[in-house]
Amino acid sequence: MVVIDERDTVRDEPPPHGAIGMSTAYRISDAVPDRSMEFRKRVLHIDAAIGSHRIDHDEVYYVLSGLGEVSSGKQTMSLKPGMAAYLYRGETVGIRQKGAAPLVLIISYPLATPVHVPG
Repeated sequence: MVVIDERDTVRDEPPPHGAIGMSTAYRISDAVPDRSMEFRKRVLHIDAAIGSHRIDHDEVYYVLSGLGEVSSGKQTMSLKPGMAAYLYRGETVGIRQKGAAPLVLIISYPLATPVHVPG
């Protein structure tokens, strides 16, 4: 078992896949040795987005707070707290912050190849 305090993983950075705006990233699973999945929290600041990108795995965006708009293929849907978008392998996906408050997400997906982090 590995227990991680998100406060030890936080950093401000542009969101992935286009650097659209700014975000606060909690790279929670990065320090987990021999992991086979990613588990992250990301705060998309006002007008920020994870740009459109093709995924080679299933992926989940779960909204903790704020409003967002998720796209997958030709579909676009609004998200609010308590909603999850399950995104399928092979699709082109992205998510954008909407509204007056930052969009806080949990993002999780399997890795194609397990990662070994020396302990």
